[in-house]
Amino acid sequence: MPAVLSALAVLAAGCHRSEPDVGPDERHTATAERADPSMLLGAGDLGSDWHEDEARTGLPPWPWEQDSCPNYQSSDYPAKSHRRSAVQRSYRPSDGSSAAHHVVETYEPGWAERNVDDVRQVLLRCASYLVLGSQVSFDVVDPHYLEGVGMLIRGRIAHAELPDTVTYVVLLRRGETVSTVRLPDSGSQVAVDSIAAKAVARLG
Repeated sequence: MPAVLSALAVLAAGCHRSEPDVGPDERHTATAERADPSMLLGAGDLGSDWHEDEARTGLPPWPWEQDSCPNYQSSDYPAKSHRRSAVQRSYRPSDGSSAAHHVVETYEPGWAERNVDDVRQVLLRCASYLVLGSQVSFDVVDPHYLEGVGMLIRGRIAHAELPDTVTYVVLLRRGETVSTVRLPDSGSQVAVDSIAAKAVARLG
């Protein structure tokens, strides 16, 4: 895989390398089930030129795995082992540019809030790190996004000889359900806000 594509995968959700001291239960609850796909955004929620992939089978990994970050240790983040269900979907624009991704997770009582705390710790410990010759960084644009419903995070990959790659991540929580939407930078904050509002509505 070319270095640039590998770095994009890191920004999306880590490289998911195998860690000898981390069992599968620490990545997701062994008894978790596939969630209701109706909580996922439809392609039309992103815009008229988007197309959705089929909702993927199997449990998605935790959206904040950052295994290429030197300060990241999967076992430091216990909430993901308390997921009851999860579902994911990818979306691709007609012009073949960067894809979007949506994951919805439901947690055992009390653990959705703990999950948000775990995300904050990842953002602190992995705020900036070097991988494959590119600098990966995260910054919280709005810690109380949509009147406190979630967070808005900007991810960036600074390449040596190419323009930076920017991705926005919308993290939303309602009760014990957490919704994580990853969007390529469209240059429009209004567009991000509109999609985020639709993701909130999908949570019911």
